Amino acid sequence: MPETPAPQPSGPERPTVRSITLDQPLHWLALAWHDLRRCPGLSLAHGAVIALFGAALAAAAHDRFWLIAGAFSGFLVVAPVVAAGLYALSRALERGEPASLALVLATWMPWRSGASGGHASNWRLVRFGLLLALAGTGWVLTSAALITLLAPLPILKPMDFVHHVVLARDNVLFEIWLALGGVLAAPVFASSAIAMPLLVDRPVGVLQAVLTSWRAVLANPVPLALWAALIMGLTLLGLATLLVGLVVLVPLLGHASWHAYRALVLPQDAPPAERAP
Repeated sequence: MPETPAPQPSGPERPTVRSITLDQPLHWLALAWHDLRRCPGLSLAHGAVIALFGAALAAAAHDRFWLIAGAFSGFLVVAPVVAAGLYALSRALERGEPASLALVLATWMPWRSGASGGHASNWRLVRFGLLLALAGTGWVLTSAALITLLAPLPILKPMDFVHHVVLARDNVLFEIWLALGGVLAAPVFASSAIAMPLLVDRPVGVLQAVLTSWRAVLANPVPLALWAALIMGLTLLGLATLLVGLVVLVPLLGHASWHAYRALVLPQDAPPAERAP
C-alpha cells in the first residue's frame, strides 16, 4: 500500500482586516502618549536621532532647494521604517514585557543573520524601506519636472520656490503642485499605513504587508484619511519648529502607528468567530 505523503506546512495566515470608527485615530494618539510616558528615554531618543539627522541633511543641502527637497522627501517617506523600534516598544508594553534598548536593537540586528525570532529574515524591513525611498525619489523627480516646466523663473533656492511658486500671483502652479503631491502620496500612504508594524509583528512578506495595508485603507477610507491628515499636520508642525518638535512628534506618531495596526488587523490568536467576514 503506498504511503500517504506527509502534509506540507502552510504559509502564514492572511491577516484579517477590521472596520473602525472615525474617532479611532485620536484614540491612537492618546494610547501613543501613554506609551511615550511609560518609556520616555528610548522613545525620545528615536525622535532626537531623526531630528539630528534632519538637521544634518539641512546643513549639507544649505540653500540648494532641490537637494533639500530630495533629502527631506526621501527621509519622510522612509520614516515608518526608522520607527521600527517604536513599534517593538509598543508591542512589548502591550504584552507586559520589558521595553529596553536590547529590544530595539533586536528588532534590527536579526537581519544580519537571516532570522528574527522565527520570523522571516528582517531584510523585509530593508526591502520595504528601499521601496519607499524609490517612491520618494519618484516624487522629487516628478515635482522637479513640473516646476521646471511651468515656473516663470528657475527655482534654485528655497526662497525662489516661495516667491515664484507659493506666492506668485495669477499662477496656479502651487495648486497644481499640491494636487499632484496628493495624488502621488495617496498610494504611498495606502501601501505603508500599517505595513511596517505588520512586518515587525508577523512573518509575512512585503507584498502581503502592502496588500493588507491597502485592504485596511479601502475598508476604512474616512478614518484613515483623517489619520493621514493628522500625520501630515503633526509632521509639518515638527518641521515648522526647526525640527525640535520632531523629538516628541516622531515617537508619538510611531507609537500611534502601532496602535493603528492593532486596531485595523485582527490578532493571530483571535477566536474563530471574530475571523468571519
